Amino acid sequence: MDALELLIADHNRVRGLFTRFQAAEGSNDGEAARLAATIFEELEVHTKIEEEVFYPAVSSLNDEIHDLVTEGIEEHHVVDSLMAEAKELEPSDEAWAAKLKVLIENVEHHAGEEEEELFPLVRKALDDKARSDLGERLESMKASLGAPTAADKAHLSTEELNRLAREQEIPGRSSMKREELVATVAPSS
Repeated sequence: MDALELLIADHNRVRGLFTRFQAAEGSNDGEAARLAATIFEELEVHTKIEEEVFYPAVSSLNDEIHDLVTEGIEEHHVVDSLMAEAKELEPSDEAWAAKLKVLIENVEHHAGEEEEELFPLVRKALDDKARSDLGERLESMKASLGAPTAADKAHLSTEELNRLAREQEIPGRSSMKREELVATVAPSS
């Protein structure tokens, strides 16, 4: 799979978690805490694959990409700090919800910048094969971290994928092709 499509799939999976978290927060602390833990897991894997595989592979392509990668690493640091602080709190603590809201805002900003600024530059700088090879490296690292990969969901029918995408509130799901759904949905909700 193309590295950029894989990273966008991660972004969309986390966006679905954000939507579900925001619906649960304040009315169902247990569900909000479960969703927050899943958000943290997803973000930890995503930042690790970006920082250890994707960013090093693209940073030297040109100066503009390098600058965006440098900024992205700093944005990851802010999110890591917010997650660490939130993990020290209980969901009943009002600071917990506030930290999660700031975390969501930061991740949305970061993902938007990557999708609108960084990824188009990388798409121009790398051909299809290079992006596919990079995607394989990202998937391999995800697997080594114990995170679900597209291969773990390839056996699901399109109907099952669509059901999971609805349940997980994946944005843009109605226009996704099967391969995009496979990359985006979590194995179960």
